[in-house]
Amino acid sequence: MARIIDGNNMNMVGDIIRKYRKKRNMSQQLLSARLELAGVYICRGSISRIEDKSRTVTDIELNALINVLEIPIDEIFISNRIGGEK
Repeated sequence: MARIIDGNNMNMVGDIIRKYRKKRNMSQQLLSARLELAGVYICRGSISRIEDKSRTVTDIELNALINVLEIPIDEIFISNRIGGEK
């Protein structure tokens, strides 16, 4: 099955991940280390690519990012509704 990708954007959550990482005063390297402690390996370079939306994010990775960064679930899904509704 083909993947649906919006032009250059490979994910819808990169901006939110960056926002919460910075809000928590974490470097990309520290976020990578915290994710590894949670059992999900995402290297610093991959975090950078997630944040600039040039890399997709799996559901397992997204779950770990939400938990480690303590992102409210509605922040992920309500702010990214198709059609721009909020």
